[in-house]
Amino acid sequence: MRYLIGVDDTDNLESRGTGHRARQLAESLSADGLARPLGITRHQLLVSPEIPYTSHNSSACLHVDAVPENETAIWNACCEFLLRESAPGSDAGLCLAKWEAVSAPIRAFGARAKLVVLTQLEAEQTALANEIRLQGLTGTHGGIIGALSAVGLHHAGNDGRFLWLPGLRDLSGIHPVTEICAHGHIDGIRPIDGANLSPETLVNVGEWVRPILHGGQAILFVEEQNHEWHILAKDRIKSLSN
Repeated sequence: MRYLIGVDDTDNLESRGTGHRARQLAESLSADGLARPLGITRHQLLVSPEIPYTSHNSSACLHVDAVPENETAIWNACCEFLLRESAPGSDAGLCLAKWEAVSAPIRAFGARAKLVVLTQLEAEQTALANEIRLQGLTGTHGGIIGALSAVGLHHAGNDGRFLWLPGLRDLSGIHPVTEICAHGHIDGIRPIDGANLSPETLVNVGEWVRPILHGGQAILFVEEQNHEWHILAKDRIKSLSN
């Protein structure tokens, strides 16, 4: 069974960011035999003077596969990890949801978090009404807003970029499309507003490979330069995935 795990506000200005903690959490769940990580996405939320955040107000979502019997153990392991690893002064929040339990109100909550200031009470009420686990673990517990939002946005399938996929961070240099997709668990490689490249096409992926969550798939966007295919520049990838 597939689960989504949302985490937010685990850091301070001196610590590593939430994305790093999300990757560590995925490694921990895998090492303990509790879940098989499938991917991790980063989701940009509203930046506003009314919202306390460390640097960018982004949250992360882990997509994992696990047997239902492990659900409580996964929840407890995530809580223990975030309580142990979250930085001093952080307001860490955690959300855990079965894929099938993420309904339209959860997806709408995530979409609204990119546009308006939401409250902890709204997050708690939305999670409770949809029987989704949500808890604040450190500080003010404000991270529950981003944690729930990350789950909704990932499930909706058209927001954010992948921080991790199996094999993704080992990719660099020039390879055929079929090899990149197989090694990095990428669903498609295409130019913006174009079709997927043919399997034998060579693509220079550089050293910062970040597919975008698009149409529920991991899509790597590319452009042609001097008759060669390259992934989009980092700034463009960020602008498309925010």
